[in-house]
Amino acid sequence: MSATATETPVVLVTDVHAGYLPGVNILNGCNLVANQGELIGIIGPNGAGKSTLLKAIFGQVNIRSGTVQLEGDDITGLRANKLVSRGVGFIPQTNNVFPSLTIEENLQMGLYQNPSVYAERLEFVTGIFAELGGRLKQRAGSLSGGERQMVAMSRALMMDPKVLLLDEPSAGLSPVRQDEAFIRVSEINKAGVTCIMVEQNARRCLQICDRGYVLDQGRDAYTGTGRDLLHDPKVTELYLGTLGT
Repeated sequence: MSATATETPVVLVTDVHAGYLPGVNILNGCNLVANQGELIGIIGPNGAGKSTLLKAIFGQVNIRSGTVQLEGDDITGLRANKLVSRGVGFIPQTNNVFPSLTIEENLQMGLYQNPSVYAERLEFVTGIFAELGGRLKQRAGSLSGGERQMVAMSRALMMDPKVLLLDEPSAGLSPVRQDEAFIRVSEINKAGVTCIMVEQNARRCLQICDRGYVLDQGRDAYTGTGRDLLHDPKVTELYLGTLGT
């Protein structure tokens, strides 16, 4: 856990039932706590509701019951633009950059609600993603998958979020780029940003997260520190054998 971690909940998800279609729930009583400065990992089999949980927090899925709180305030069902202004950043798995825009223009899009702090935030972001600093005029569409992931993370960080939601940051990347993605998430967290990360590479996720949640059939089946879950015989038998290497 980073040095900034405390026991003040940044995000609190309580007994959330949610889904995309009327009468069909993907989440069936899901719970999650993310304290200030923590890196939270969410793993589980395909279809368990991992990405749906992030989208529910970010107001993109209909929550039928239960609550989502941000620093004690009820944000259940708030629209994404309202959540961004309140400090919630979201990086989707796909279509996470504007390919026709330059890197600089992508970063500016991250600050559309507060453009006056661009120079200050750019300095912070390029402190983490130094390789972007000299390539600001390059079009995002010409970047590799790993480079696009860097731009997506950087754009989300421009608004100085309280919490960053990351949906499968290593998806579709080469093994080397996957490891770089995990290192970047750790660096973002160490810079003071609370992170909630969904990952299919379960072992690597649990290796770097402070606490983890194993989702199964829309519920948090297991929770604990990343280390404890990594060495839990039941978690290993049921999930880690087929999730990551």
